[in-house]
Amino acid sequence: MRTPSPEATRASDLEACRALLRNGSKSFFAASLLLPRSVREPATALYAFCRVADDAIDTTDDPQAALRLLHQRLDRIYAAHALTDPVDRAVSGVIIWFALPRPVFDALLEGFAWDAEGRRYDDLSSVLAYSARVAATVGVLMTLLMGERGPRTLARACDLGIAMQLTNIARDVGEDARNGRLYLPRDWLRAEGIDPDQWLAEPVFDARLGRVVERLLKVADGLYDRSRAGICDLPSDCRSAIQAARLVYSDIGRMVARGGYDSVTGRAVVSARRKLALVARACAPSWLARSRRTEPALDEVTFLIEAVRRERRSALPRQGDDNPVLRPFRGFARRTVGVVALFERVLAREHETDSGFPDSFTMSGARQAGPT
Repeated sequence: MRTPSPEATRASDLEACRALLRNGSKSFFAASLLLPRSVREPATALYAFCRVADDAIDTTDDPQAALRLLHQRLDRIYAAHALTDPVDRAVSGVIIWFALPRPVFDALLEGFAWDAEGRRYDDLSSVLAYSARVAATVGVLMTLLMGERGPRTLARACDLGIAMQLTNIARDVGEDARNGRLYLPRDWLRAEGIDPDQWLAEPVFDARLGRVVERLLKVADGLYDRSRAGICDLPSDCRSAIQAARLVYSDIGRMVARGGYDSVTGRAVVSARRKLALVARACAPSWLARSRRTEPALDEVTFLIEAVRRERRSALPRQGDDNPVLRPFRGFARRTVGVVALFERVLAREHETDSGFPDSFTMSGARQAGPT
């Protein structure tokens, strides 16, 4: 029996990744049309693995056991050893080729587990720590796919991921509560005279809750502002796509504010027309002036940046390296505009607007909350 060539194996593995996403992530394919093939393929492999990991933890009664199994799976993936699953083979090549640090994946899995076990978030720092795991991790991974590994750029990518996560939390307060989840800082609620557990049992909106939502969106706005400097650090052909995601997603906060910060009785939606206008704005060169801002990374994400610093290998292997796992990926670029695509399933549930405009075009910012 003829042994399949590395190219045939790669094509088969990537098709398996696409098939995994095709039924459950329709808007991924719409968003992936924005990507060149050299970017779409590694992003698809990462996206598929994140989907598998998310589902493995989210559908079990024992998240910790599922987490242990996923860590063992990552052990094999990083060793590129005895990989029989096509998703594992595909993501192993991407991980090794782009030198993606293992602790970043471990943190992502930890965030999924926190969600499944119903973790409580008592203050803003704990909310940021959760956001670092389910959102900033993906920002770091995608920044590495773009070929950027500098601490400042990574810090700003984390700012953007966390800002989007906070926006989703602010937008989906009611939806999350009806699912038994509360991501608003509990000490902020208590400061407004709201007992978090009593409110969670019977979620209603009032002015006190509105002030908490407004406060969270102000934190997000500050992070969106900081993230701009990192976008300007990216390769020129990546900037407009990431800026579009930043503008469209931050506009959700504007819609929440427009609704009086009531995200319990309704859900803010950015219209298709508005999205298109923001995307057009992102393509204009006027915003590209480099920022001199150099704020330090948030304390809650420094462990991710340190993980990249400790990864001392080059982002690309030596030309002569004949590792069969790496061989299929030699044609990949060192950059990507795929943040728009990858964030959607990792950090979001699927929703689609009545207009038919693909929601994932906006790049989702929270695993437990859906896109616009």
